[in-house]
Amino acid sequence: MCLSYRLSASYLALSPATRRQRDNIFLHVIKSAGAEPYEKITRSVIAASRDARANTPAAARNFLNTMRGLFQWAHESSLVTNNPTVGVSPPKQRTGPGFEAWTPEDVAAYEKRWPEGTKERVWLHVLLYTGLRRGDAVRLGKQHIRDCIATIKTEKNGAEVNIPILDTLAHTLSVGPTGDLAFICGVKGEPLRKESFGNLFRAACNAAGLNGKSAHGVRKIGATLAAEAGATVAQLEAWYGWTGGRMASHYTRTANNKTLAVELAKKLSSEGSVNNKRPHLEKGEGSKSKTSMVSKAK
Repeated sequence: MCLSYRLSASYLALSPATRRQRDNIFLHVIKSAGAEPYEKITRSVIAASRDARANTPAAARNFLNTMRGLFQWAHESSLVTNNPTVGVSPPKQRTGPGFEAWTPEDVAAYEKRWPEGTKERVWLHVLLYTGLRRGDAVRLGKQHIRDCIATIKTEKNGAEVNIPILDTLAHTLSVGPTGDLAFICGVKGEPLRKESFGNLFRAACNAAGLNGKSAHGVRKIGATLAAEAGATVAQLEAWYGWTGGRMASHYTRTANNKTLAVELAKKLSSEGSVNNKRPHLEKGEGSKSKTSMVSKAK
């Protein structure tokens, strides 16, 4: 059934990135249950498989989406009488984007370990100064740049993004090393698939003492810095290829909250602020000296 689905119009209409993702999931499904009659795959089986991935909500969600696509097609093709994915709820999403964002200190540590002239420095700067996901970053090359603007269709949703090449990135690319068709390259200048690049980039992060850091976390610090610099929702969506406002709004809302907090702190620490306006209790009923309260607390 999986092989037949992969020949269907429904499957072929998916983006290449989604097809690769689903193919990987099918490999695991076939390995664990490939010999089972598909009519025996019930809603409880789908739910249990979702729950087995509870520690990685993104993987659970991708698994469920893959099974939904498969069984919806199978039901429409009369291969099954019931769609076992109907009624199975997706895992709850964590609040905010799920990957840990890099910090300026992380960037500095990485750059200290990987100086100019290393392919690892190129990797970071392409990610940081374009904001592209790793699947798009590994495809970016000279052919995408015209008049200092990189134009590329994103792998995830096909949105076209136009990204000005900032001076820092232009300098890093001029020093290299880069590949012939893609700026990000391997040891011998060969282009990399996003999965291979993800593993290599993680190893480069580990070598810099940044265990657990990811390429997507670089994208997040870029979006954070852009929002803190005053980028609007529309500007963030144009640069990062988001749609619908949800992701961009998360960053602008967080940046606005930070700005408001800083402004409040300035007001509170200015002349005539909290220390000068706080009511002063006279010694007597209801009052205690600061020394006595600290002593009691100790």
